[in-house]
Amino acid sequence: MKFSESWLRTWVNPHCDTETLTNRLTFSGLEVDSITPATPSFKGVVVAKVIELRALEGSNKLHVCQVSVTQRETFQVVCGASNVQAGLYVAFAQVGARLPNGIFIEKKKLRGIESHGMLCSATELGLTEQSHGILELAQTAQDFLGKDIREFLNLDDVIIEIGLTPNRSDCLSIAGIAREVGALFSQPVQHPEIASIPPEIDKTLPVEILVPESCPRYLGRIVQGINPQTLTPEWIKERLQCCGIRSLNLPIDITNYVMVELGQPMHAFDLNQISGGIQVRYGRSEESLTLLDNSTITLDPNALVIADHQKVLALAGIMGGSDSAIGDQSQDLFLESAFFIPTAIAGRSRNYGLHTESSHRFERGVDPNLPRQALERATGLLLKIAGGKAGPIVEATHRDFLPSQPIIHLREHRIKQILGIYLPQDQVLTHLTGLGLEVTTIESGWEVKIPSFRFDLTYEVDLIEELGRLHGYDNFPTTRPTGAIKPQFHTEAKISTYDIQQILVNRGYQEVITYSFIDPQIQQLLDPNQKAISLANPISSDMAVMRTSLWPGLIQAFKYNQYRQQERIRLFESGLIFTGQLPSVTQEPVIAGVVSGLYHPEQWGIYSQSVDFFHMKGDVESLLTLSDKQSSFLFKQSQHPALHPGQSAEIIYHGKSIGWLGALQPELANKLDLTQQVYLFFLKINLLFLKRHPVFQPLSKFPEIHRDIAFLIDKSISVKSVFDCIKSLKSDILKEHYLFDLYTGKGIDPDKKSLALKFVLQHQDYTLTDEIVHNFMEQMVKMLVSELNIIIRE
Repeated sequence: MKFSESWLRTWVNPHCDTETLTNRLTFSGLEVDSITPATPSFKGVVVAKVIELRALEGSNKLHVCQVSVTQRETFQVVCGASNVQAGLYVAFAQVGARLPNGIFIEKKKLRGIESHGMLCSATELGLTEQSHGILELAQTAQDFLGKDIREFLNLDDVIIEIGLTPNRSDCLSIAGIAREVGALFSQPVQHPEIASIPPEIDKTLPVEILVPESCPRYLGRIVQGINPQTLTPEWIKERLQCCGIRSLNLPIDITNYVMVELGQPMHAFDLNQISGGIQVRYGRSEESLTLLDNSTITLDPNALVIADHQKVLALAGIMGGSDSAIGDQSQDLFLESAFFIPTAIAGRSRNYGLHTESSHRFERGVDPNLPRQALERATGLLLKIAGGKAGPIVEATHRDFLPSQPIIHLREHRIKQILGIYLPQDQVLTHLTGLGLEVTTIESGWEVKIPSFRFDLTYEVDLIEELGRLHGYDNFPTTRPTGAIKPQFHTEAKISTYDIQQILVNRGYQEVITYSFIDPQIQQLLDPNQKAISLANPISSDMAVMRTSLWPGLIQAFKYNQYRQQERIRLFESGLIFTGQLPSVTQEPVIAGVVSGLYHPEQWGIYSQSVDFFHMKGDVESLLTLSDKQSSFLFKQSQHPALHPGQSAEIIYHGKSIGWLGALQPELANKLDLTQQVYLFFLKINLLFLKRHPVFQPLSKFPEIHRDIAFLIDKSISVKSVFDCIKSLKSDILKEHYLFDLYTGKGIDPDKKSLALKFVLQHQDYTLTDEIVHNFMEQMVKMLVSELNIIIRE
């Protein structure tokens, strides 16, 4: 929001300089982004009067002027402007003056005639981008003869730009900022007098609101017979220019002026281009509209439009149409002032690639009670400057759809509890009433009625925040917090996120943190079975849904590293996923990871080996070793839509799925522009249950005995089935067993595979004899033969 400080001071004029004013605004939450001079710097330019002039001999354009800066002091100046004439008050750059464009004024000779200065145009002084001829000053300049032109034109103004947060739409106007300044400095605010304009003609247009849920209030009035040749006054042009709005023509400038002054966007239609009456409705199939910027858009069914009985006139709250625009010869107008629900405008301008001052305000919220006041203000200015006659105001209102004005109970003790300081009752009343709130004192505090222009005040804490910022955060005393420190006891029985993270870090992973908002396309690719929660107003199209899996964020982080020539990538993330739909949304903590490249960092002492499914399975198993239910977890070969069907497994606990791991589908890898083989996993953290407690077991002082067996078994039987069969033997001498070789190929039946197992045998209390070992091995082999039909290899 840009505005002129001098314009603001016509509303409220605190006794302070610009620096103090802007500092108070910043500390109150209205952060000042920039302070710039309204005009470029120049010096040595004074108000002067052309006493006489004559044509320069031998030239068709140049004139020799006698210019007076005092009654006794005149200068000779050669000027080529076509509008120079005797009696004209001008901006005179004296010898030694320096202009904004870097020009230094010196005494010169033109065709033998000395020129002691220069008569300046508005462009040469940096006041406008274009000008024709020298700057002509008003007759009131006679009182400033010889004085600095900056003093006469009030050019020492500054432009203040405030970076408003989206919730402070009430400050998108001079009136709103003046209200804030008045409350901050306890100064009265001088509102311009806005009189009700009595109708001089009876002509009206019927107004019909077909979609009150999007536009509950619409006002309009006809103004006939204005002078289309009337120019916009300089004071309006200057104020608009300071706000970054260029002057177009008088009716448009007035609607823009009222928008900046009061905060109500308006629109003016050429009355002769309206057929029948006004309808507020949604766009219809195959309707199109050519906008004021000459672009043509096709309307969608959700687009709110202003139409007559034959065609669309404007994109409501965003931009008008070119067919009904005010032209140079327009004498009869229809002025519009309406309230649109913010959600009906929000996002619509971006859909069409538009952003206007009007849409910026409507999508943040405009006072629903402001349209009539703004319409009266615009009508009064238009009639005063350009003449004409106004008709009666036509209003269509659906009060059931207008925002309500809540009443909030503010408790006195709650202020001290939240802010930590005591505010006297009279200070509370002064602050709240200064903001335009209606306050009633009750026994426990105050009942506060929220005005229609403050959409951001909903709860008691909102009012307390207002009191805090008006009191001044820099005025809060410095105090040390007091309170009893209660130690936090952490039980070793519970698995913490830190325990899980530490295991993965120890195994070479690096932690990443990604957004909970993700691209819906990537979400659909990696987790198509879950319907993601769509955001009502997303930051961007690639952050439009809430994640149902951590994989999309991890894949994006993986790609970021891949594009930077990182070949060995091991990433993990712990965070929440969001499943279900509003209002029944479940947030679930999970841990997920992605790996690719070499299993070990490249070095001369280790054989290079690419990571595979079993490496990742080992990483996941290391996490499961934390749980006291380690033996209850099962890896089941299953199919996941994002994983390779031959390299994927579902992690099961007591029949319930708690995670997945596997290789990414090659087809998905191509769609996601991944050039390496990628493996993924995820686990639901809250289902790992309690931590396995370490229990001391004394070391046996008796020797271990190792035995190996190799056998053939059907390919369809998993190694886990073999291990489960061995565990069922329940021997007190079997200390450990593991697979050390798996072979298929030449010399082996195609339906078989060869497994080689090593057994570590040891007893805690005695040395094992050959007989004991032989009996155990014989018993174990018999069980494997009977249960799994193995064939011992000789």
